Amino acid sequence: MILEFFTTLSNMLNSSPGIAIAGSFLWGIAGIILSPCHLASIPLVVGFIDKQGKISTGRAAVISTFFSSGILATIGLVGLITGLLGRMMGDVGQAGNIIVAVILVIIGLYLMGIIRLPFLESGVNQPGMKRKGPIAAFLLGLIFGLALGPCTFAYMAPMLGVAFAVASSSLAYAAALVLAYTIGHCSVIIIAGTFTETVNHLLRWNDESKGAAVVKKACGALVSTAGVYMLISALRVYGG
Repeated sequence: MILEFFTTLSNMLNSSPGIAIAGSFLWGIAGIILSPCHLASIPLVVGFIDKQGKISTGRAAVISTFFSSGILATIGLVGLITGLLGRMMGDVGQAGNIIVAVILVIIGLYLMGIIRLPFLESGVNQPGMKRKGPIAAFLLGLIFGLALGPCTFAYMAPMLGVAFAVASSSLAYAAALVLAYTIGHCSVIIIAGTFTETVNHLLRWNDESKGAAVVKKACGALVSTAGVYMLISALRVYGG
């Protein structure tokens, strides 16, 4: 079933420009939903937004957008650097994967309320100015983007192959393919984060509600589990 789905998307990418762009958009969505490493971004952004306390749905959407933007910024930078170094795109090496895996475990513990991370909560320069909103979300996205590494480019490969092939004749078309993939990729994260706050409003949850606490702990557990999984995978792959 999944193989047939990806075959269909692959055929769409090699069709007319309109169909190819739609296929690229759907590929971006599938890159999160069907990828274990990308799927961890959902509980991460949901738990982070729940940690914000009572905020508006619009602010939840802004925070989710900053988080996904951070992921994309890191993916683009890592892909460029590793490509220039002649390594597989996105491969940050064993040390990089281990560091990010440990960071994810720590963030998961933070979401569960086991430890505190003041830099995600407290003011920095001006009194009352908090970093735990969009800025912290962007930084969290930057960190998480490192964890995705080769996984991201493995899913992007078919789309990038088509984009590179048409770039010489139509740079705008190639850019449209990449943009469509990016929008599809980000939309899942943004919808998940925005929907979280919508549910909180409907259920009248606040930062102290038992339901919100359960969601935060569950998301934290999933993020920490993803970190442990990535750590084990890094040790297994690079350790031979």
